[in-house]
Amino acid sequence: MTTVIAVSGKGGTGKTTLSALIIKYLIDNNLKPVLAVDADSNSNLDMALGVEITSTVGSLREGMSRDIQQQKLPAGMSKQDILEMQVEQALVESGDFDLLSMGRGEGPGCYCAINNMLRVLLDGMQEHYRFVVIDNEAGMEHLSRRTTRSVDHMFIVSDPSRRGLETAKRIDELGGEMELETGRSYLVVSRAKFPVDEKLVAAAEETGLNIAGFIPDDPGIAELDLNGRPIVELDDRSPAMVTVRGMLEEILQGVV
Repeated sequence: MTTVIAVSGKGGTGKTTLSALIIKYLIDNNLKPVLAVDADSNSNLDMALGVEITSTVGSLREGMSRDIQQQKLPAGMSKQDILEMQVEQALVESGDFDLLSMGRGEGPGCYCAINNMLRVLLDGMQEHYRFVVIDNEAGMEHLSRRTTRSVDHMFIVSDPSRRGLETAKRIDELGGEMELETGRSYLVVSRAKFPVDEKLVAAAEETGLNIAGFIPDDPGIAELDLNGRPIVELDDRSPAMVTVRGMLEEILQGVV
């Protein structure tokens, strides 16, 4: 059975960092195989994981649409078979996880048929993984188009500000308005200073979201970034990794 974890939040709050640390936790605890999905159009999950993407689902969709219009599809193959072959080529495979980047949004024209094919293809692909971790964009575009399956755990990331917390609350409400199939949503406050200010705790509680944790401002993450190193190389004893590990051990009880 596949468990799907999605990470959302406004830009700059640490979505990709949390996604990478979740993937690191799963790998370190041998909870494989893991599929990482970079669903942010400003994709950089590949850098956080220390791999390189060669193509994206968005570019495949554009190419498929262009080939259909110009009648350049290979003879003897269905559109679904062609798309499946292309997605397999775009999948970045490593020893510990696979990565699929969704890429940029759609251009002008109708993509309904292609999106339907992608939906079927991605749902079938995810069945082969124990965990799927989606680094999502703030608007949850790919989830709203149903190009990913239902989500078991949604982490909404906020910076330690009241404005950020209000944005997190709106993102959660947006998911409800779109009637997404989400098991449970959690609030994660990143780059928090310790001890955590009581006013920040109170403001987080006012969102009505389940508070998963406050991730401390970790100098180890900034150091890795400055040195061009992937976030998954973060020391297991670092404050951020210790916090994320504790969060996941509690939330994933009964799943692993």
